[in-house]
Amino acid sequence: MNVKVSLLICAAVAALGTTARAANDAPAIAAFDRAFAAVNDYTCVLHVHEAKGSQTQDRVYQYEFMKPHFVKTLILEGDGKGSGGVWTGGDQVSGHQGGLFSGMHMKISIHDSRAISLRGVTIPDGLLQTIVDSYASIPGKLTQTVGGKIDGVETERLDLKVADPASNHGVSEQIIYLNKETHWPIRQIMYDGSQIVLDETIADLKTNVGLKQSDFPF
Repeated sequence: MNVKVSLLICAAVAALGTTARAANDAPAIAAFDRAFAAVNDYTCVLHVHEAKGSQTQDRVYQYEFMKPHFVKTLILEGDGKGSGGVWTGGDQVSGHQGGLFSGMHMKISIHDSRAISLRGVTIPDGLLQTIVDSYASIPGKLTQTVGGKIDGVETERLDLKVADPASNHGVSEQIIYLNKETHWPIRQIMYDGSQIVLDETIADLKTNVGLKQSDFPF
């Protein structure tokens, strides 16, 4: 083989190896992936506090998800109470506002101000599998430790020190606690420097509840 070609092939292989190693890895992520692979659907309630500068937002969301990409949300409490949306893939959400306008449905961009949270979180961004995946995919230093008990539940703790906060909506560190027995997330905290910009608790998780495509009218 030509020496020059051989060197090019070696360089390409080395580059592929570097790319593969760029993804963060931890036993807790692998355990969640196995748990998620075993379910077809789930429902949960998210209690979310967000901050952006001097603004804050507190909401309680109901989430329903069915594989491969069917999602329905409803704001149970807080700003926009009664509003909800359905996402079935793509760049649009079929949604409705709360109160007097709850019967009026419209299709809007997934990034429309009416379809995102204070910090720009979209409906699919809030999915539990998307949250856990971010710890594997965002460049930075990831560590796993024992998380202790949260509401009596033993946890594993993942702490990601973000390499480039500017590319991560200003978030410099994010921490997630996963149930040590079920491997599903139960709490997440994000920081912009020393300020907590997101504090999220996952409650009432139910898996394989028997959701159907008709439960996600678009």
